[in-house]
Amino acid sequence: MMPRETLTLAQARRVAVAAQGLTGRPDRDATMRDVQRLVDRLALLQIDSVNVAVRAHLMPLFSRHGPYDPGLLARASGRRPRRLFEYWAHEASLVDVVLQPALRPRMQVAAEEAWGRIRRVQAEQPHLLARVREEVAARGPISARDIQHEEERSREHWGWNWSSVKVCLEWLFWAGEITAARRNDQFERLYDLPERVLPPEVAAAPTPEPEEAVRTLVRRSARALGVADLRALADYFRLKTAQVRPAVDELVAAGELLPVTVRGLDRPHWLWHEARLPRRVAGRALLSPFDSMVFERQRLQELFDFRYRIEIYVPAPKRRYGYYVYPFLLGERLVARVDLKADRAAGVLVVKAAWAEPDAPAETAPELAAELALMASWLGLDDVVVHERGDLAALLQRAVALSR
Repeated sequence: MMPRETLTLAQARRVAVAAQGLTGRPDRDATMRDVQRLVDRLALLQIDSVNVAVRAHLMPLFSRHGPYDPGLLARASGRRPRRLFEYWAHEASLVDVVLQPALRPRMQVAAEEAWGRIRRVQAEQPHLLARVREEVAARGPISARDIQHEEERSREHWGWNWSSVKVCLEWLFWAGEITAARRNDQFERLYDLPERVLPPEVAAAPTPEPEEAVRTLVRRSARALGVADLRALADYFRLKTAQVRPAVDELVAAGELLPVTVRGLDRPHWLWHEARLPRRVAGRALLSPFDSMVFERQRLQELFDFRYRIEIYVPAPKRRYGYYVYPFLLGERLVARVDLKADRAAGVLVVKAAWAEPDAPAETAPELAAELALMASWLGLDDVVVHERGDLAALLQRAVALSR
């Protein structure tokens, strides 16, 4: 049996930060090669429709590289040679295009796993489903609004108010019969046939057996996380832990995963065999609420002593930290959090609230002020304005004023 190594919590944190590419930024402009490195490292970028500060999928490259041209990501996901494609990975995500075959088994079980209303469309509206498929084949790339279908939409649900055409498109998307060529200026998917979107070598690749597909996805999860328990390895691609257990055993037998004990944690962990353990981590980054560094909340709390919940759907009076809160990474620790909003009309990045962690170092406010100024500049905003809410707000106000 392979000997089990032991990592301290501090070592495990440094492994995790290094695996995510958050150890420091290069002093140069980003290129498509840097986008590819990000894709190789993280495997996916989660997408979210909230645009209160910046779209979620645009933030990870900024967090790891600094200001860059967002057109690089648009090209990587929307033009040939395509490096990313959109699918349900860790929720809606831009995924490394070479992983498309490994996600086909998920597409094949759409009838069991898709959401209820999407799943029911096969039985309830087969003729409309066939028509929508034909429209995409004939006219793609095409949005849901481009396919005309008059109906009275239900007003009963407080959330998404999807038309029947949109539901059909989402079923076909989930099942892999169509895919997204890109997003338009309204952030709507433009649907097309996979063979017209995917690189030919990916479209022609054989579909792996489900067990092989899970191994592939766990391998990429392990590389992105550096060190993780079973729950985190499963969560990265929203796999079931029962699927992941045999894959982990096989990767251990192959020498790709190394069993480790993380001191103070009672569950088994595994170390990616190529993971780095830096002596010191000196990076600095604001992290989107949907950054892969913060995907699995239990891991985040155990490794970083950082309890984090997204409060978008919490009524405003009950929010503890704010609506759209970015954790702030300084070195190997998450030391603060800020509720951010880009006020584009006023040309300012607004810090609606700023909170320090109990052990935040003295340099937290000035380092955060510098990071906020960098983010504002990248977003084309002229200034940073800090409101008074939060125990870090007063210090951050002074730091921002001094940095101007």
